[in-house]
Amino acid sequence: MTAPADTTRLGHFLGPHGVQGGVKVYVLGDPQQLLALERVWVEGRGWLRVRRAEALAPGVALQLAGITSREGAEELRGANVYAADADLPPLEAGRYYYHELRGLPVQGAGGEQVGEVRDVVDAGHQDLLVVTHAGGEGFLPLQAPYVVVRTGETGRPAAIALTEDAPAGLLGEGVEE
Repeated sequence: MTAPADTTRLGHFLGPHGVQGGVKVYVLGDPQQLLALERVWVEGRGWLRVRRAEALAPGVALQLAGITSREGAEELRGANVYAADADLPPLEAGRYYYHELRGLPVQGAGGEQVGEVRDVVDAGHQDLLVVTHAGGEGFLPLQAPYVVVRTGETGRPAAIALTEDAPAGLLGEGVEE
């Protein structure tokens, strides 16, 4: 079962929390974004209503409709958790969700388009943009001082720009095959 379009992965289930079906979630990003959700999409289960959510360092514990026992929660261990992009709470200026970066143009230091963001991968210590470009596809670290997220009039991301500090060949340009 593949996650529906227009959803963002928020994390994965770690295992049971208590004996009444609570399940701990390892959250990618800020755990607060999960606390206000009314539903989540669970890999292998589909959409489930959130009955209760509580902060639990370092993540969140969820009580989901239809999961009423420790054994039921155990079955979710390792499953990914997604939210509909439209259900996510708004973020403060300078912060953004992965789904807001998908499809953005990637610009070189001179402003020319050199690719497009296909996806974002949480690699633990840093986020990586999956960028399609003339040479194929590559990973671009979403990290200063090499990359800047340019915002549009709405204050939301409009483009990814490589800076002058970005190493040559970061997206395979100039590499002979």
